[in-house]
Amino acid sequence: MQVSRGYSIPLIDLSTQKERQFLVDREPGQYLGHPTTVLLDDKKTILCVYPKGHGKGPIVYKKSFDGGKTWGERLPTPQNWVTSQECPTLFRTKDKNGKKRILLLCGLYPVRQAISEDEGATWSALAPIGEYGGIVPMGAMVRLAHGDYLALFHDDGRFFANSGKATGKFHVYSVRSADGGVTWSNPTVIAHLPEAHLCEPGILRSPDGKQLAVLLRENSRKHNSHVIFSDNEGVTWSKPRELPGALTGDRHTGVYAPDGRLFISFRDMCHESPTKGDWVAWVGTYDDILTGSEGQYRVRLMDNTNGSDCAYPGVLCLRDGTIVTTTYGHWTQDQPPYIVTMRLKLSELMHLPRLSPHSHPS
Repeated sequence: MQVSRGYSIPLIDLSTQKERQFLVDREPGQYLGHPTTVLLDDKKTILCVYPKGHGKGPIVYKKSFDGGKTWGERLPTPQNWVTSQECPTLFRTKDKNGKKRILLLCGLYPVRQAISEDEGATWSALAPIGEYGGIVPMGAMVRLAHGDYLALFHDDGRFFANSGKATGKFHVYSVRSADGGVTWSNPTVIAHLPEAHLCEPGILRSPDGKQLAVLLRENSRKHNSHVIFSDNEGVTWSKPRELPGALTGDRHTGVYAPDGRLFISFRDMCHESPTKGDWVAWVGTYDDILTGSEGQYRVRLMDNTNGSDCAYPGVLCLRDGTIVTTTYGHWTQDQPPYIVTMRLKLSELMHLPRLSPHSHPS
């Protein structure tokens, strides 16, 4: 199937709507990047972690108790969190006995994990989960139908084994946990294309619960992003397929809005886009992804002023349908990146002006 390098769906520009933007953290002269968030059961307390640096750097930890409108001071963390080598990620798990945990994972060699069993009040130190490493682990995680967890990451040969070397070949891996994320299996390759650099998986479950889809960054910059599907809870996967230009970007992270539509945040790396390098989102249906359709519209969330260095997760949906999306970027010209939260409802976007994808927003 021929895919477009650009897109024809409309663009909504929210980048000038300052009332939607809430500062999480900023430090003069300090790069703050790559945040991840997790929502607690009260549906308003948000935990956020991010590195002081580009991926590598001491992990900073903050909380919001009001759905991302205000953020507290930096919180104490275990001593060895300063040794983090890669973007930390947060996930909520519940094991088969109903025990809830929050996991923090970070990568390169080896993949390490910290665990909180008290809703993020206290944490364990980072400890290896196995004798393997990788880039941005875990990029995605999902609870399977039988209660196990499936987590995904990628590597290009440099970090999978100790003292590895770049091979120029990217592999996407899955690991499994039967105990709510306390222990993990050895990795299995689930996606690879010789001609493409597939990486940074983002996972979605179909509305009927029967299928998993994984959206993949394409890092050679020769192709669009790709997608793979599984109809058996991640045991086997379809061959990677290129996505339309409308969904081409890095580090896809999505949630379902109350009306069943998907809101997927990512760094815009579409080959022909007026917002390339900015923090954007795509709105459409799961069926759009399945059938290769472009979707309904794109949203420019914020204007990144320095190349394409911005826009990692997280993305959450509150009880009232408010989407709370948090990321880093160069939001001020000639200044280091910092962390911002944006809040919106899809219903609020219905009557906003639609721009042509061929005209650059102001």
